[in-house]
Amino acid sequence: MPTLPRDRNPHSVHASHHHRQIAESFGSDAERYDRARPRYPQALVDRISAVSPGPDVLDVGCGTGIVARQFEAAGYRVLGIDVDARMAELAGQRGLDVEVASFEAWDPAGRRFDAVVSGQTWHWVDPVAGAVKAAETLRPRGVLALFWNAGQPVPEVAEAFAEVYRRVIPDSLAARQQAVSAVDGYGALCAKAAEGIRQVDAFADPERWRFDWERSYTRDEWLDQLPTQGAFTRLARSELEEVLAGVGAAIDGAGGSFTMHYATVAVAATRTDTA
Repeated sequence: MPTLPRDRNPHSVHASHHHRQIAESFGSDAERYDRARPRYPQALVDRISAVSPGPDVLDVGCGTGIVARQFEAAGYRVLGIDVDARMAELAGQRGLDVEVASFEAWDPAGRRFDAVVSGQTWHWVDPVAGAVKAAETLRPRGVLALFWNAGQPVPEVAEAFAEVYRRVIPDSLAARQQAVSAVDGYGALCAKAAEGIRQVDAFADPERWRFDWERSYTRDEWLDQLPTQGAFTRLARSELEEVLAGVGAAIDGAGGSFTMHYATVAVAATRTDTA
């Protein structure tokens, strides 16, 4: 049975999973989140399907069921877990079987799965305790697959957005994030997730995957999505309205639409034992 390493170092106070009030803010507008957030490339679903030994998937941090619905469409049976009851309620309305809990505290009650997946969520999970729980719930040769969409607009649009954040909310997460490319930022999350997996003596060495794709956004489409991002979910209404006005003007200046270059980055590891 996998357990937490005895010599594990204390958590960094800056670790994402210590700031779950941000994670728990996404449900403030679950309908918008479900409508506006990007999906994941089919190539990712196909890659996970190729290594999963069976049809049972556990979706950690399922939110409104975006990932789960993609796997159900591919023929999988999916159980979702989310800490936010508002998100889970909407996922249930969309037909997903979902339970409300943090993954670390969730009781699998003897259930086992062929794949444990997590889209845009694992940074809210303790990376070692989460890997332990994943190992407990996976069948032999089951796969743990953790992934994020890293989006980067063309440089001139990215700089126009950054100018808005620096002017309106200079001390915010959004303003700070502009100093690091999205791919580098999510790459760091992948590295942290991989290190957590390596500390649990239950997985083969993690692999890193990347899938590049693009999506064009109109002004209205992007302004619909922006409030669902963690950097903006807890802004005061007046600040958010000023950000939306500035970003909208920037998109208008770019011709009313722009292209977002996405890289879906992933960490995947196979359960090694035969217990």
